[in-house]
Amino acid sequence: DVGPLLPISNYGAMKLASEALISAAVENWLDRALIFRFPNVIGVPATHGVILDFVRKLKVSPSKLNVLGSGRQRKAYLHVNDLIDAIVYLRANASERLGCYNIGPEDKGVTVSFIAETTVEAVAPGAGIEYGVEDRGWAGDVPRFSYDIAKLRALGWRPQLGSADAVRKAVVEIVRQEGHL
Repeated sequence: DVGPLLPISNYGAMKLASEALISAAVENWLDRALIFRFPNVIGVPATHGVILDFVRKLKVSPSKLNVLGSGRQRKAYLHVNDLIDAIVYLRANASERLGCYNIGPEDKGVTVSFIAETTVEAVAPGAGIEYGVEDRGWAGDVPRFSYDIAKLRALGWRPQLGSADAVRKAVVEIVRQEGHL
């Protein structure tokens, strides 16, 4: 049983509505469609996201990093290179008229505290980290997130990096992008 699907944010509601519109389009006039469900995608060029936020906060205040939420939020992270690889792979290998694929790492993700510690180590070693008390960073934040990529794996695709290695790589890239290396 899948459902009911009850998004907690406008973002989640729009993603769900988009899938419904695509499905209806395939039934009515669109020849074929692939729906991709992304995890948290990281890498460069970064325009937003937790790593960029942490790097910029540490640039302003190198002795302390303030983190929204408890730091125990756990989510899957995928490097943008793996995401692009998965999309290209699916375009070439998925054959159904309407396919829906979860794209992500093969793990259960990493915590925000891991990301904070990794970023501090790269930008401002020795800086303190202060966490909030809430289990989420903001209204609509999902404190736990992971999903099954078995359907994608069954086609033969695997990511090059797990969540932790994707975070480590993205931290280095974003630090360089922001002029810290």
